[in-house]
Amino acid sequence: MSFTQSDVSPIKRLLLKHPRDAFISQTVISRQWKRLGYTAPPDLRRALQEYDEFVQCLSQFVPEIYFLPQEGSVGLDSIYVRDASIVCRQGVVLCNMGKAERKSEPKAQEAFFRSLGIPIVGAITGQGTVEGGDVVWINEKTLAVGRSYRTNDEGIRQLRGLLGACIEEFIVVDLPHWRGPGDVFHLMSIISPIDHNLALVYSPLMPVRFRERLLSLSIRLIEVPDSEFETMGCNVLAIAPRKCLMISGNPITRSRLEQAEVEVYEFEGREISLKGGGGPTCLTRPLQRAF
Repeated sequence: MSFTQSDVSPIKRLLLKHPRDAFISQTVISRQWKRLGYTAPPDLRRALQEYDEFVQCLSQFVPEIYFLPQEGSVGLDSIYVRDASIVCRQGVVLCNMGKAERKSEPKAQEAFFRSLGIPIVGAITGQGTVEGGDVVWINEKTLAVGRSYRTNDEGIRQLRGLLGACIEEFIVVDLPHWRGPGDVFHLMSIISPIDHNLALVYSPLMPVRFRERLLSLSIRLIEVPDSEFETMGCNVLAIAPRKCLMISGNPITRSRLEQAEVEVYEFEGREISLKGGGGPTCLTRPLQRAF
């Protein structure tokens, strides 16, 4: 089985977790949402509807979609499957979550990966923390990792070692304090690759050195307006080059993408995204993309 180091090539195999297995019941939601930092409790019925529409859209383009099963050791946040693992050419690296309430998620994913025969390259352990939302493939040989409240120096050191010869350039991006340790702020809060030479960004929170490096790689940057940052306009999933899925309610960002000849699809993400702070990239863990 071969894997690609890309966040834009066509998705061939995809891992998801349905809210029926992450949220489970309205009672479970009521018990967990405040502790996990959600802005409001998701409405399970509406969340199920939103998610089914989300999956229906993805199914048009992705040949193989897998769903993580219900697991008693994890909580609501397990719906955001990207954060617990990273895919490289050799297989999967298991993360070590910076958010304490999510510590059990990588282990739950590991069992599922092994059932699919997907090789485990290694895991971030000990005091090291890395979350998948802080990890972005800029190109096949270049990886950007956000140094955030969720991803620390020791985790970054371990990740660099595990990836080894898989990469030529390892870019550490120092992220801002923004709203502090309790907020969901990953590197993918401010950048979403759209094509090999195109990315959607929110420049006001982007470090100058990182932004300049992207431009030096001849990557065109599409700017998300201030008014659409809070509604997750910058969190967009590339299903394939210049074909993406985003949360509805960000018309300026959508228009700018379409002006760049990007094919845009939308889903209603009020319950499954906005309340928990996880957009379409967070909801998905691409396991394999086309070469």
